[in-house]
Amino acid sequence: MISRFFKPSLVKNCRTFATYNTVNSTSSFPTGHFEKYRAEKNEVDPENRGFAYLVVGGAGAGLAAMAKNTVVTALSTMSPGQDILALSSVEVDLSGIPESTAVVVKWRGKPLFIRHRSAEEISESQAVQLSTLPDPQADNARSKVPEWIILVGVCTHLGCIPISGGGDYNGWYCPCHGSHYDNAGRIRKGPAPMNLIVPPYKFITSDKIIVGDE
Repeated sequence: MISRFFKPSLVKNCRTFATYNTVNSTSSFPTGHFEKYRAEKNEVDPENRGFAYLVVGGAGAGLAAMAKNTVVTALSTMSPGQDILALSSVEVDLSGIPESTAVVVKWRGKPLFIRHRSAEEISESQAVQLSTLPDPQADNARSKVPEWIILVGVCTHLGCIPISGGGDYNGWYCPCHGSHYDNAGRIRKGPAPMNLIVPPYKFITSDKIIVGDE
């Protein structure tokens, strides 16, 4: 069939060319010229793992640094501004508070109890044995100046507002569930598990304080 359309000599030449290329396509490439460019094998690390570890470790360190920068940037954007911080503190003039009197000031949306204690009240509070307290804390640990007690006016039981001057210990009394606090704000009787919280504050003069800043 092929001989009808092609000359025998042309068919023979095509077969010879195809046979030559099939045989020599994989064996005739001159690979010997690249021998001088081959790196010598490292006898200590023949598989070159050290380089792979170096690359992976460097990439990990870079990713960790990027993650750290991302977290720091996110936290800095969430931190309150100076105007918010200014609202979070309150300055109180103590000169107008008579002895043996407690006043209430609003601070961060919560009542703030400020009590001007008399010498008798201070002596009474300091004489209490710590072993008798549900939440033991010395009187001098709750006041920077003995005459002044600064407290967050929220009961530590369920968040009610205690009444000043009530209860069995002449401090504060929570009528909701019957928690009694002394004049230092320490829990003496009732279901409250902890003393009234002492907020951060500092004296800027002998009769002025800033609550919310130490």
